[in-house]
Amino acid sequence: MSQALNVIFAGTPDFAASSLQALIDSKHNVVAVYTQPDRQSGRGKKITMSPVKELALEHGIPVEQPLNFKSDDDIATLDSYQADLMVVVAYGLLLPQAVLDTPKLGCINVHGSLLPRWRGAAPIQRAIESGDNESGITIMQMEAGLDTGPMISKAVTPITDTDTGSTLHDKLAQQGAELLVSTMNTIASEGIAAKTQDDSLATYAHKLSKQEAYIDWSKDAASIERQIRAFNSWPVAQSELKGKVIRIWQANLIETSVESTPGTILKADKDGILVSCGHSQLLLTELQLPGSRRMSVKDLLNAPKNQDLLARGEQFTTTSTS
Repeated sequence: MSQALNVIFAGTPDFAASSLQALIDSKHNVVAVYTQPDRQSGRGKKITMSPVKELALEHGIPVEQPLNFKSDDDIATLDSYQADLMVVVAYGLLLPQAVLDTPKLGCINVHGSLLPRWRGAAPIQRAIESGDNESGITIMQMEAGLDTGPMISKAVTPITDTDTGSTLHDKLAQQGAELLVSTMNTIASEGIAAKTQDDSLATYAHKLSKQEAYIDWSKDAASIERQIRAFNSWPVAQSELKGKVIRIWQANLIETSVESTPGTILKADKDGILVSCGHSQLLLTELQLPGSRRMSVKDLLNAPKNQDLLARGEQFTTTSTS
């Protein structure tokens, strides 16, 4: 087989665009890009292209955007590219067996976890939320099951105490791009060798929802602090205070002997807002009030109205009241 593979790339968000750029810069040939259809976004409901489509068009690569692959025409178009391999990264569409069987060497997927841990839609955030000390990238041969295919290669990255969903996303996007190219080079010269996953070790990373972003202050402070980091930058941890939804971007664990009703503000000064939890406390250091940008607590408290809102003795609700 030639040392350069003809590749179809399927992906949609920024995470996928990193891998596409790496393939474009490699010796392999990206013959077509598949991505989700253009959609409305923002307050103006403007139709926007995915980051993957924008990158493909910049490099003159043909772009396909089928709603699904249920029609024979969709499969025929895919087959017409005569690809050696299809690379799938956060495409956002389950691929039927007919698609998996079309490229000569099948389809491989770049997944943001150390499989079989965290199969599913939100592996990066679930790893932080659960207190994992490492994450990474797994490249697997795709099959009909969700992230169940045999593993071709892996790369590990530590999760630090300060990592957020956003920072770990960026680390793994870069790591995934690098591992993809090295794996493609190996496939081109040696073919695909893969190891079956141990299903008994599998965990599932459920899709994130806005509702689960609301903080339950009866939980221990360490769990809430991980939730805040995991959901930064979406959907962003939040809580209601005097009927206002406060988004919480950053917080630090504080060990004190003070006990109070969970959600109660114990102290508010330039260092942060100290809040009682089910066990121990959290010092909230960066917040976002309705209609405003995210700000440090120090800056927020410069406004007298915010001093009243975030005053000692006030209490965050443990769930949404809206």
